[in-house]
Amino acid sequence: MQVLKSVTTKSGNTIELITSGSGNPKVLVIGVFHGDEPQGDFLIREYLKNNVSNLLFIPCLNPDGMLNNTRTNANGVDLNRNFPTKNWGKNEGDNATCDDCTTDYYGGNKPASEIETKFLIDVIKEYNPNLILTLHAPYKVVNYDGPAEKFAEEISKIIGYPVEASIGYPTPGSFGTYCGVERIIPTITLELDEKIPAEELVQPVFKIFDYLSSVTF
Repeated sequence: MQVLKSVTTKSGNTIELITSGSGNPKVLVIGVFHGDEPQGDFLIREYLKNNVSNLLFIPCLNPDGMLNNTRTNANGVDLNRNFPTKNWGKNEGDNATCDDCTTDYYGGNKPASEIETKFLIDVIKEYNPNLILTLHAPYKVVNYDGPAEKFAEEISKIIGYPVEASIGYPTPGSFGTYCGVERIIPTITLELDEKIPAEELVQPVFKIFDYLSSVTF
């Protein structure tokens, strides 16, 4: 396993971009945007124990939040609302754009204000992935942004979740909007089942990783 890039968070934890393969990886897989959705970190690290894969992985984008079991990072910012998109907003008080926008959905004082967000933006610019998969919970859907429908359909066949072009509520400043909509990078948000142990997701998610490893561009 090779660490390609890393950064230290506000609380002194490390975010790493890693790969176990060689060549020119063009698919990026990201776990734990939200600290209370830890499944991605477990699944990525388990996969890398026994698999050599030409994928780029960020096992945990939000280690501070994961350690505290909070959706947000150490600054109370929802990383999936902090990207510099045309529809970015603070998502607080009178600026809220949806009924459930509370402090857990705070987009930050300005776009890309957070260490974690800047790190991911730098990764996208440096490695220029052709396809991105993010692992979330709990809705059991394969959501996609940008030209990613065909990839979403293949992932749906593997895991049995429906494909949804919309998650069903506004997501200003989201990563999907930043990469998929505004940069036309196929971007998939795989919403995993949080009601079952992560160990039960190993088989389908590992098959998804294997599928992504086989994609050619």
